[in-house]
Amino acid sequence: MTTVPVTLPPVSFDPARGVAELRTPGSLYALRLDADGSPRHLYWGPPIDPAALDALAAPRSPADSSFEAWAAADELAPQTGARFGPAGLQVRFADGTRGAQWGPAEPRVTGDGLRILLTDRHFPLTAELCYRVRPDGDVVERWTELHHTGSPGDGPITVDRLDSASWTLPPLPDYRIGHLVGGWNSEFQLRRERLPVAETVLTGRRGLTGHHASPWLALDDGTATEEHGEVWSTALAWSGSWRITVHRDPVGRTTWTGGFGHEGIGWTLRPGERLTTPVFAGLYTRGGFGAASRAWHDHVRAHVLPDAASDRPVVYNSWEATHFDVSHPGQLRLAERAAALGAELFVLDDGWFGARRDDRAGLGDWTPRPAAFPDGLRPFAEQVHRLGMAFGLWVEPEMVNRDSDLYRAHPDWVVHSPTRTASELRNQLVLDFSRPEVEAWALDTLDRLVRDNDVDWLKWDANRPFTEAGRPGQDDPDRLWIDHVRAVHRIMDRLRDAHPHLRIEACAGGGGRVDLGILARTDQTWPSDNTDPVDRIAIQHGYGQLLPAATMASWITDSPNPATGRSTPLRFRAHVAMAGVLGLGGDLTAWTEDELAECADLVARYKRIRPLVQHGRQHRPPTPDGVTAVHYAAPDDTEHAVLVWRPTTRFGHQPPPLRLPALDPRAHYLDLDTGRPHPGALLHHRGLDLHLPPGDYASRLVHLRREPS
Repeated sequence: MTTVPVTLPPVSFDPARGVAELRTPGSLYALRLDADGSPRHLYWGPPIDPAALDALAAPRSPADSSFEAWAAADELAPQTGARFGPAGLQVRFADGTRGAQWGPAEPRVTGDGLRILLTDRHFPLTAELCYRVRPDGDVVERWTELHHTGSPGDGPITVDRLDSASWTLPPLPDYRIGHLVGGWNSEFQLRRERLPVAETVLTGRRGLTGHHASPWLALDDGTATEEHGEVWSTALAWSGSWRITVHRDPVGRTTWTGGFGHEGIGWTLRPGERLTTPVFAGLYTRGGFGAASRAWHDHVRAHVLPDAASDRPVVYNSWEATHFDVSHPGQLRLAERAAALGAELFVLDDGWFGARRDDRAGLGDWTPRPAAFPDGLRPFAEQVHRLGMAFGLWVEPEMVNRDSDLYRAHPDWVVHSPTRTASELRNQLVLDFSRPEVEAWALDTLDRLVRDNDVDWLKWDANRPFTEAGRPGQDDPDRLWIDHVRAVHRIMDRLRDAHPHLRIEACAGGGGRVDLGILARTDQTWPSDNTDPVDRIAIQHGYGQLLPAATMASWITDSPNPATGRSTPLRFRAHVAMAGVLGLGGDLTAWTEDELAECADLVARYKRIRPLVQHGRQHRPPTPDGVTAVHYAAPDDTEHAVLVWRPTTRFGHQPPPLRLPALDPRAHYLDLDTGRPHPGALLHHRGLDLHLPPGDYASRLVHLRREPS
């Protein structure tokens, strides 16, 4: 294909050709406006010039059949015309007519983006397809804005489906899908499998992003590796229920469409109302799965996270030490030990408020429990600050126990349908943040909590999904599924605006709400309640497919592990946790002096490599014989940190050297712990001799510095 001249603009539309082009440093996304007014997909891949793009012809049917549609794929398919795949836009008008039918499209270039206005030929409905690219990356951001343009006398429009975008792959010899599955305590399990000739639906129906699936996927032809091959991937920036449908048809075309909501719910647009979808972002790379991950990490740091440049602190969290048995003296003993180990943030977890002695009471009453903190929280926060640590609090503001003052005062505030029995999960109900008065209460409560107690950090949890979701007395009951999520986002945004020092960690029973939408207003997430280091290796591997290590909290906790009962060495636990934002949990008052001394040394070592882990570029080296590794490289190649883990071993088997393709073969590197020099060519092509200790749960941290040439 022809090389692209560097003078081409990032976004352009040529009326004569009817072609729009969005160019990034390493990719081209192109579409054309067909005669029927529909924006159709044209190209997504490596950069080519306009002449090569024009050589792409619209697909044509090999046979004269009225049962097959051969037009190019829609950028967002309506349910009209000879379209038989999943429709990303499904509407019903007041007279019962289904589906939009567009007149001539109106494209408009907006500097870094493109907007295509579509107007229905008969009904008062417009849809604007929105695109945006950034000069520093290959991500294409897309979303849709739907508008009822009618007068007050016009009837409502029912929206059964409104996706953010549809995506199309080029013809490939075969198709493979990579996606994340799991459950509570086993989130982010990566699966790569051949894409069937069918509609494959990935979805979350719980009102949260979900533990069981993630709104991210990657597609390739089945031959891509960590280092090589074309990969197309997308991620939806939404923190509630969602659905992505991938369609591989029998004759070789693969498309997918996705957005908020799930089957069985819909919304109503009244005259003058708009409905805007979350961003559904896409990325193309020729560098394999590793390059795709690094491109996503760069995008998240540059354009999603609110404060990506700051170091994430080493946290101590009290949950696994005390559970609900919380008291000022007990927490202070933990804080003193945590500070001595090098912790920079102390988070007081569940059990500090209301009548909270177990999970049956207290949620909703966000005032200190007098028996635990007779003088309130502020004196304890001041003691934590004097120990040199920031002060954090666990909160679960979206939830309420029936046994609480809040529920007794406002039983109507919970998510419910009046004729259905409300399910209780973990002895709690969900507050309906789609109600303005509930949103206002939550914002005021959290604002006062932060201000009155000098809180630096909130760990925002959500420990149950939606059930019996309804809006009694409302004309548009399913808006709850959207409005609740947007209220959560607004509250977080407003708290940060009011308290610029405040940082927020997202949690939902572990990794139940991890997505680009929540990360746009939080600093990191809690990927799983499971802190077992063996299980965490797989969890962290899946998490890193999309998100950078600076957003991934990972703790050193007690052994045996409370979730699995597995006993592992402290060094192994620490080396696994060092691959993200290092934290500490567990009952430090029960640790031996030797364990405390070893842990303090490991925390200090983490702080030396923290800039690499949290701000460097992540590589996943090819790993041999039961070994797993992750490699963090400084952008300028001056320093590198390699973390290596081997959970189990076979007698007489030493793993072969670990090859480090990210190193410069022309350079020389010094091991900062052993003082041993290494030729870059040897590490790049042959590998690093691991010298792992014998036995199971072996691990190693290698810290390299590039030597001056």
